[in-house]
Amino acid sequence: MSDTRTQLADELADIEWRDIIPHSQRDAVIVVTSSLNMLDVGMALANDEVQSVQHWISEQLIYKPSEQELSDWNGEPQKTFQALIVQPFVLIAAP
Repeated sequence: MSDTRTQLADELADIEWRDIIPHSQRDAVIVVTSSLNMLDVGMALANDEVQSVQHWISEQLIYKPSEQELSDWNGEPQKTFQALIVQPFVLIAAP
């Protein structure tokens, strides 16, 4: 396992929505669907693998949260998400 992947694996954590809100306000939250591995997505972002990322976006496997999702989550700030920070983004597992 590469050093980057090990570091990302160590940083993968369950985080309450209230702690993610500041990142959502700067439009930095990316939802990762369950069909993808969060570490794989983190590695692709960290390594600037544009082709993989563009493919996942086109297939809606990763996406920015909708206004409805943000509204729902803001109403439930204690909701917990599996999350991974890959600067400047915060990846969260789709609920």
